[in-house]
Amino acid sequence: MKRVIIDYKKLTPEILMLLTQKFPDGYGDSDIITFSNHLKERIEAVEVHTDDTMYLVKVGKKLTDSMVNFDSEADTDEIGAPELEGDVEFDD
Repeated sequence: MKRVIIDYKKLTPEILMLLTQKFPDGYGDSDIITFSNHLKERIEAVEVHTDDTMYLVKVGKKLTDSMVNFDSEADTDEIGAPELEGDVEFDD
């Protein structure tokens, strides 16, 4: 399975849809995964999956705002099935 770390700035509508479906009422502290990157910086992220990719989406206020705005737009727009492609891959 491919693993991808992605920042809210690079979220596609498809990944936003996955996030809003997994966390319809928003994410909580128990949903956040914390790890250190290669620069020893602390990263907090939430996890969403497709058939072949695990996305770790960095969290913060702007991610929450993006999810709320997307959910509002989704209520008025029709969105097709997600077709996702990776953004940034990482290895353990």
